[in-house]
Amino acid sequence: MEFWPEFLLIASVHLVAVASPGPDFAIVLRYAVRYGRTIALSASMGIGAAILLHVCYSLLGLGLLIKTTPWLFTLFSVLSAAYLAYIGWQAIRSGAATQQAEEQVEAISDAPSLLKAFTSGFVTNGLNPKATLFFLSLFAVIISPVTSLSYKVIYGLYMAVATAAWFAFLSVILTREKVRAFLLLKGYWFDRLMGAVLLALAMHLIYGAIQSQLH
Repeated sequence: MEFWPEFLLIASVHLVAVASPGPDFAIVLRYAVRYGRTIALSASMGIGAAILLHVCYSLLGLGLLIKTTPWLFTLFSVLSAAYLAYIGWQAIRSGAATQQAEEQVEAISDAPSLLKAFTSGFVTNGLNPKATLFFLSLFAVIISPVTSLSYKVIYGLYMAVATAAWFAFLSVILTREKVRAFLLLKGYWFDRLMGAVLLALAMHLIYGAIQSQLH
């Protein structure tokens, strides 16, 4: 397949995947609401950087190894579930502030560093089994076996930049003054909602891991 038709196909599939709600969206939403734009943007950059991790192991064939070695994929899923459960529980424990200003002060005082926010975004995406399966399918099915390595690298760089840009866009929208003012007013409920979503995702991963071992 020539470069542009294949690139446009990959870009379309990737857009649908990245726009679908999941752990990445949950963590960006939580950081944007609770800690503001800068922290959310740092997490977005971490999510984008993690795409390069998926691209690298797909090019090296490790994605196929994970998929064809059930116990290894199960271990990967359990580690991912444990991490999602941890950040989900942290979100659920968020308390209600008596006043909006009080909540803002509390958020600033316990805000993570930019490096920690970047790392959280990177780990959240890097340990996402759905992302592993997505890139495995992408490189095994959609991208032609005869596509050159240089083209594959370009595809990977595009998806990393596009992912970071998408979540950076969400970070900006979610931290606009009126939007964030509303979200801050009910901020702890959003924290708890995102925490429940992350815990549900963790349980889903554990259930899937158990089912795969039973079969």
